Amino acid sequence: MSWKTSGQSCYSMDRELTGLFAILLIMLRKGSELQKGDREVLLDLDYGGEAQNTDSYGSLQNGSYIPPRYLSAAAAEDDMDGDDSIHLHHDTRNRHPVPQPGNYFRDGQTKIDFVLVWEVRSRRKRRGKEKRDVNAEAGETVPTEESSRSERKKAQLAQWREKFVQNLENVGLLMEKEETANEKKTIHFLKLSAPWDVLVCYAEELCVRAPLQAQPNLDLNTSARVLSRLCIPNVMTESVPNRPLDYYTCAFRKSKMSRFLGCDNHENYFTNTQRHRIVYEILARTVYGKRKRAEVGVDRLVNEGVYSAAFPLHEGPFELPKYGTRPEELNPRQILYQYWARWLKWYKYQPLDHIREYFGEKIAFYFAWLGFYTAWLLPAAVVGTLVFVSGVVSMGTNTPAKEICNSGDSYLMCPLCNTCETWNMSEICTMAKLGYLFDHPGTVIFSVFMSFWAVTFLEYWKRKMATLAHHWDCMDFHEEEERPRPEFAAMAPLMEQNPVTGVKEPYFPEKTRLSRMFTGSMVIIMMLCVVMIFLVTVVMCRGIISIMMFHTGSPVLRTEAGTIANIAGSIVNLGLILLMGRVYTALAEQLTKWEMHRTQTQYDNAFIFKVFIFQFVNFYSSPFYVAFFKGRFVGYPTNYGTLFGMRNEECGPGGCLIELAQQLFIIMVGKQLINNVQEFIIPKVKAWQQKRSLAKVLGKKKSSEPRRWEEDYQLVECEGLFEEYLEMGKCLLQFGFITIFVAAFPLAPLFALLNNWVEIRLDAHKFVCEYRRPVAERAQNIGVWFNILEALSHLSVIANAFLIAFTSDFLPRLLYQYKFGNDLHGYVNFTLAYAPLNFTEYPMCRYKAYRDNNGNYTLFYWELLAVRLGFIIAFEHVVFFVLRAIDWIVPDVPESLELKIKRERYLAKQALAENQEALLVSRGQGATPATPGSSSPGQ
Repeated sequence: MSWKTSGQSCYSMDRELTGLFAILLIMLRKGSELQKGDREVLLDLDYGGEAQNTDSYGSLQNGSYIPPRYLSAAAAEDDMDGDDSIHLHHDTRNRHPVPQPGNYFRDGQTKIDFVLVWEVRSRRKRRGKEKRDVNAEAGETVPTEESSRSERKKAQLAQWREKFVQNLENVGLLMEKEETANEKKTIHFLKLSAPWDVLVCYAEELCVRAPLQAQPNLDLNTSARVLSRLCIPNVMTESVPNRPLDYYTCAFRKSKMSRFLGCDNHENYFTNTQRHRIVYEILARTVYGKRKRAEVGVDRLVNEGVYSAAFPLHEGPFELPKYGTRPEELNPRQILYQYWARWLKWYKYQPLDHIREYFGEKIAFYFAWLGFYTAWLLPAAVVGTLVFVSGVVSMGTNTPAKEICNSGDSYLMCPLCNTCETWNMSEICTMAKLGYLFDHPGTVIFSVFMSFWAVTFLEYWKRKMATLAHHWDCMDFHEEEERPRPEFAAMAPLMEQNPVTGVKEPYFPEKTRLSRMFTGSMVIIMMLCVVMIFLVTVVMCRGIISIMMFHTGSPVLRTEAGTIANIAGSIVNLGLILLMGRVYTALAEQLTKWEMHRTQTQYDNAFIFKVFIFQFVNFYSSPFYVAFFKGRFVGYPTNYGTLFGMRNEECGPGGCLIELAQQLFIIMVGKQLINNVQEFIIPKVKAWQQKRSLAKVLGKKKSSEPRRWEEDYQLVECEGLFEEYLEMGKCLLQFGFITIFVAAFPLAPLFALLNNWVEIRLDAHKFVCEYRRPVAERAQNIGVWFNILEALSHLSVIANAFLIAFTSDFLPRLLYQYKFGNDLHGYVNFTLAYAPLNFTEYPMCRYKAYRDNNGNYTLFYWELLAVRLGFIIAFEHVVFFVLRAIDWIVPDVPESLELKIKRERYLAKQALAENQEALLVSRGQGATPATPGSSSPGQ
């Protein structure tokens, strides 16, 4: 497996060592000048006397200027050896440090907060290449155009990395370098650590929350509190060791250090997650080239290929000790593995506080939502299963099915295709009985229940979200002014001043972006039309299969022709759905990049919107067709509707609901199985390739005890929360399946519940065992996905109303009972019409419709249409009224949480009281000094 270089060739960078060494010599000559240099983060080191191309924007593709000394240094590096001293930690007190495995420097005391990695190919291969370019007559090396470009690129990378590291040193970060090499390549690991002064400075700037007063760690699981009050044993609870403490907090202030808990313990005052978040913020702000070209940040350096990877370290191995270790002595990663990622913990509560402490709030919110949604699926699955079982139990009481089974040759049905023969309705006895499982009064009640369930779930998720946001100190979190994306900075054609920060940043004209977004929307519409074409293809495929089954002459195949065709069409449809999903995801990514969104949030939202719109049409188009359109435009004998010369599809013998249930089962469950298999296999294959590639470099060192940075570099690069949020997008599609079409498939919540139990453990295992540790990101909710959830919940109400009214036989049976009797005797005969008199081929055949002998609609049809429309209006108004009542009754923020918020604000006022007094005095207003236990006037 190739190492990640983001599309740039950084496999031949050991020539850079000489260039960097030359830079070091120049810097050493200036000695005192460097000692007196600017300590600012954003240094703009220019090299006087060397003209630069003003048309470049820092991207390698844009031809950035490279000073001649870097080119000469890169060309001569093969003749020079030695260590890259600029990257070494400044500590020379211990030349022979004791090996200290784990997350520390060689001194065993300095914590490693971040690691930068880059790879360099061996010299032997490059020297062989150079020898091929030697002119035999002249005895001199002939530079080729390709080698010249390569030298310029390597020199540019060397310059960028050198300046980046120099600026990190100016900030105050401590550094220590390690190397792992064999005859093919060398892997460099630069370990970074932030000392106390740097942490304090940036903690105040980033408004890190500081603890004021400890408070009890309350149980946030509603089910645990309910079971405790009922004195019922709770098998889902488990005591997880080393649970993070809960505090009242306020924004960190260096001047108020004495007011915060644990201020004397500099070593452990900031958590490891806070430390690497602060260091990442430094890395993201640090300039490596020209500020005016937006050559800023480690993310763009990774994209340009300067570094192969940049990541914080995991806190030790995840494997559990064999014996003799108490649970309290496990490291955080082992605790997450033991009490969360293992498959045996599938029925336990997730340790959300530990997840948040280790991975940050964004990932914790993802797992909190997935766990909360899965827990709420349990009652829906139980009710849905009971509804299905009730249908099985009452199947024998279905009067219409009995009439069909006992009809014998009484009902001669018209042919289902132009070349088919007539058939007797008694042949579909089995399908009529099975159709009752998905079309009985219980399914109607269940669809109403799921409409209420969906909105109630969202209301209580709001409360859960607010509780977690406060518990994790991110309720008032607002994303700082986001920096431009690295790709945007590299490709933006202009530079303009940011009106908020006052700093010049890359700029892309809004008019051009809107034009591109419009063009992209046309591409999206075209792709949606492709989905519709595939849908028509599947419909025609089902028709052809049905005709083939009828022409076999087998009574069994003739009877089950519709079922076989529907199942085959659903499988073909699933294959097309998965294929188009992959194609469109790649297309949507390219379109979103082309639209040039400035920030990562804007990029993510635009990409998510495109993918979800397409996936919505891709997954739901076929179920929508079966639920609301199939069988509506069939026509009648002598006047059949056609599509491309083929008769339009009719609903199968058991009705359209049983066909819809078959489609939902194949598409929903099939997709889940395929996705879970992929999630299980693909990370393991990637990890195996990564370990195998690194093992070749380690060579004989493989048997020795590995170091943490090497172990983590062997892991799969974490794609970040974006990939998991796309996984949540799949869960939202699942949410649509179990709410929009639940009237046809009561078992959908059960299959969703089983899938989510597996999904949680798969994702947990990936994050803990197979992925590098991601950079912790803050958040206060699940973002744009909640808006999509609300839209789906409202759409489900409308869809279920139409499904019950027009697809189910519930209202026709109800109206028949109201007009003619309560036992449904004669209902089957009532729903069948005779072929018109001019249908000479089979003059006495029957077909299902409310028509007279001339093919005109009967009075019952119009009465039924009025009932259906009235039901839709009444259903929607009643459900939406109840939903608004629930929204009004259930507050978004619990009352107990409001009290906690007020208490925390009061304590924050007390802690900052002296600052407020000083501010008043400085303004000349005068004030008496405040005691620690009092608040300042006017507060």
